[in-house]
Order: sequence, then C-alpha cells, then structure tokens
Amino acid sequence: MAKDLKLGMLLDFYGGLLTEKQAAALDFYYNQDLSLGEIADEMGISRQGAMAFVKQGERHLLSFEEKLGLAGRFGDINAKIDRMRSIICSMPQNEATKELMQLTDSVSVML
Repeated sequence: MAKDLKLGMLLDFYGGLLTEKQAAALDFYYNQDLSLGEIADEMGISRQGAMAFVKQGERHLLSFEEKLGLAGRFGDINAKIDRMRSIICSMPQNEATKELMQLTDSVSVML
C-alpha cells in the first residue's frame, strides 16, 4: 500500500466526515507516517483491523471527493491565484499592482 499525497490532502478536507476510528487510522498512516503494525498497537486492534480502517477511510475520502470535488476546486483556485500573481509581477509596478498583489495574498491566506 503506497502512501499517496492526494489521500493525505483529502483527509484534510474530509476527515471530519469519517468515523472516529477511520480518521484516526488515516491520521496515523498519512500524517504521522506509522506502519500498519504501529497503528494496530496504537489503536489496540489487529494489523488486519488497522488495514481495514485505512482502506475503508480511503474509499470514503475518494468517494467524497468524487461527489463534492472540494479539493479539486481548491487546487484550481490556487493555480489561478498563482497565475494572477505571475501576471501582476510582469506588469510595471505601481499602486494598483501592489494592491492587486496584496489582494491575491489575502485570498491565499483565506484558503
């Protein structure tokens, strides 16, 4: 089972929608980089139980993203903000471009 950055990001978006045990197992696996054996020890379950929680949680996260698409939209918005920044940086600098750069910075902080 290869660890996937996308699933770690989906956990940030949708972790609150998982069961407590699924969220804990995925947090241990993706954020704390624990092995399935270590997760089993932490949760007081078998290695197979830890794997089941991780797999179920992953399926749920992928299903949430397929239905809601929040992480994908977040990525699209960030890409557009980055593009706006590069355009602003290529323009002659004046008060308007400085204000635009501040606005893009403030939007990035909100995301």
